[in-house]
Amino acid sequence: MPKTAARFAPGNLSLSGKVLVYMLLIIGSCFFLFPVAWMVSTALKDQGAVSLMPPQWIPHPFRWRNFVDIFTVEPVGRYLLNTVVYSVLCVIGSTFSCAVVAFGFARLRARGKNIIFALVLATMMVPPQVTMIPQYLEFVGLGWIDTYLPLIVPAFFAASAFNIFLLRQFYLGIPRDLDEAVKVDGGGYFTIFFRIILPLSIPSMATVGILEFMYRWNDLMGPLIYLNTTNKFPIALGLANFSSAFGSTPWNLLMAASVVSIVPLLILFFLAQKYFIKGIVINASK
Repeated sequence: MPKTAARFAPGNLSLSGKVLVYMLLIIGSCFFLFPVAWMVSTALKDQGAVSLMPPQWIPHPFRWRNFVDIFTVEPVGRYLLNTVVYSVLCVIGSTFSCAVVAFGFARLRARGKNIIFALVLATMMVPPQVTMIPQYLEFVGLGWIDTYLPLIVPAFFAASAFNIFLLRQFYLGIPRDLDEAVKVDGGGYFTIFFRIILPLSIPSMATVGILEFMYRWNDLMGPLIYLNTTNKFPIALGLANFSSAFGSTPWNLLMAASVVSIVPLLILFFLAQKYFIKGIVINASK
């Protein structure tokens, strides 16, 4: 741990310092939890109570039926299924393809490798609006509009420069002596990748997978551009469709659907938080 970070570690603080740190953390968490609390409160109200002034934080009575109505007035179940399939396929494709590319940048010797890696990182500075129209015209020519192919296929070709960078940094920290030991035993780069690199990089790959899943789960722009059929909408686009479906926005139903949509993300994070935090810490220390 760096000296500056170690100085502010909880174990090195006085009692007053700990109190101050925890007070700041509590205040900061309140700012972040305020929108979530308001969303849950609105999800349990009827439509008339949403616009009451002053705002009613504790609904009276609790309208639990909102969480049933969202599956009848809109195909929220279908939206969730579409999002799960779309997100899981993108996580599998992006994580594996980016791991392969990152392995090449980190372990292989090739002339101009660093220049190519710099060009890959430079793509992160290109606004997506610049490539949006050319990509759309390309997928129109392929006949992929109103399908998930424009959203899923690029993920299998290492389209995320950030994921490549994150995994490459971790691979650089793995001792090269392991590579030499595999080569002595007659193994090649495939053996090094599948027997050495992948097992050791589970925390980093879990971090990449979680970040990719969260991005795909909340993605609105991509599905908005390429999908036209309502039954193919993911949850983010389905929530945006609430207003057009009802004429005026039913905020209580929209907030109930929003609560349902974030539950899978919370479950995923709590189940994988050990690997996620470990992966972030390891990559930050490289």
